[in-house]
Amino acid sequence: MRSPDTAPPATGNSVLSPLPQSGSRQIAAALLFLCVYVALEWLSFIHEYKGVPITPWNPGLGAVFALMIFGGPVFAAVLFAGVVISETLVLKTNLQWPIILGIAAIITGVYAGATLLARSRFRLDVSLVHLRDVIALLGAGLFGALLATLMLTLMLVLEPDLGWGDVFIALVPLLVGDTIGIAVVTPLVLRILHKHPLPALTLWLVLEIALYVALIAATLWVIASAGAVSGVKFFYLLFFPIVLAALRYGLDGACVALALAQLGLVGVLQFFSADARTFTEFQILMLVLTTTGLIVGAVVSERERSEDHAREAERRFKEKEAEATQAARFTLVSGMASALAHEINQPMTAARALARSAQELIRKPDADLARADANISNMIAQVDHAGGIVRRMRDFLRRGHPRVSTVDVRTVLDDALMLANADAAARGIRLSLARGSNLPPVFGDRVQLQQVVLNLVRNSIDAISATKREGAITVGARQLSAPDRVEFSVLDSGPGIDEETAERLFEPLMTSKHEGLGLGLPICASIVEAHGGKVWLQSREPGATEFRFTIPLETARNA
Repeated sequence: MRSPDTAPPATGNSVLSPLPQSGSRQIAAALLFLCVYVALEWLSFIHEYKGVPITPWNPGLGAVFALMIFGGPVFAAVLFAGVVISETLVLKTNLQWPIILGIAAIITGVYAGATLLARSRFRLDVSLVHLRDVIALLGAGLFGALLATLMLTLMLVLEPDLGWGDVFIALVPLLVGDTIGIAVVTPLVLRILHKHPLPALTLWLVLEIALYVALIAATLWVIASAGAVSGVKFFYLLFFPIVLAALRYGLDGACVALALAQLGLVGVLQFFSADARTFTEFQILMLVLTTTGLIVGAVVSERERSEDHAREAERRFKEKEAEATQAARFTLVSGMASALAHEINQPMTAARALARSAQELIRKPDADLARADANISNMIAQVDHAGGIVRRMRDFLRRGHPRVSTVDVRTVLDDALMLANADAAARGIRLSLARGSNLPPVFGDRVQLQQVVLNLVRNSIDAISATKREGAITVGARQLSAPDRVEFSVLDSGPGIDEETAERLFEPLMTSKHEGLGLGLPICASIVEAHGGKVWLQSREPGATEFRFTIPLETARNA
């Protein structure tokens, strides 16, 4: 289990790292938040009852609690000092010093414990990236507020001027004030401390912010016009701008909108000199609104983050898929390497013989130039033939992004069969082409479609070779009218495919070959599906095993 004094891992940069920081930086942060706490106590001090502050709004506690959550319980000293200074210099309480120190000790101890609970037990991520983190923060804050209120109740009854009746009057406002202070201020301060990236400031964003401010201001004006007491029934109008901001900008939007609404509400209530009871009623409603807004914002942020992760995972998957496709190409060619070398060697040997013959003819006194010219022309044809094989292999092995364009079906089939022909001939297998006439072009990547055909042909060659017999493979293509597609087929005279294997053919790593990786058919399916088509096993019968796949026509793709 993680030590309580070690903060949970945060995702991103932070103004303050938890404990492993220089002493001067910790002191500077402590002094800054001490000043913030005292200033907020002064601003929020509106009501008191027999020397006890009972305004149900404690933003200073929310700010320092955020510091403790972020930096660790070591910053509880800031809370202790802040309570003592506020009670004596700002609130100028009539309570005796032992009571003041006891109150400070209770508040500090309780919220230090709540900090440990959130950090070690709830495993709270200070960046609040998940809904569970927001709920854990609210739960820890509510636990601290309940415990602190109960303990302060017992402490206050020790004051001679206060009785149990007086304490109960202050009980609910104290509880509501601490809870709403943590709920509104702590998430906002944590997001600021965590340096969460903000959206780019654009004109549209400025106008949208102005709209939220206007909606909140209009609602507060309605509440103010109805009066502090009657305005309670209009409070629920605040849900619209708060939830809208949360839906649009997630947790950040909810935090900022709630802070604006809370400050505006406190200002309206103070302007009308609302008593502590009315103030408490509004703050209870505000607590409900805050909880709703934070949960909606957290859900939206979590969903957006999940979508970002899904897009990133998809991007990485496509990269790995491209790498696997490239590896499959090399695997195909490496398996045909010796046969391709033989195929290239034949025209080069013939070209060499023709060149020597032409050379001898030219050297003779009665040189037969016409015959020499014919030999040279034949030699050029042989070299072009070898060059065509090399060029097709180079194109097939090329690395890079798919080149989507109009693809001639005849070229795809001819190139694939030229690459596979040498290997098939070396194993005594006959390759034939049965394509329809005037096939229209399809839309896709020529090399990828060529790889699909070559993969299927290669599988047929391996299957026939395993039987130790000669065989035949027929590659075909025909146009389908409904829908407008070209259907490719690879039919072989191999041993067929058993039913169990047929059901799992297109699953990754599924292979019946001893040295196979089980990637060929899944890659075929991935390529075909990316082109808007589908691939399937048409027949698994011995002597008539056939795979088919379809690719949309160029016109269908552009429609």
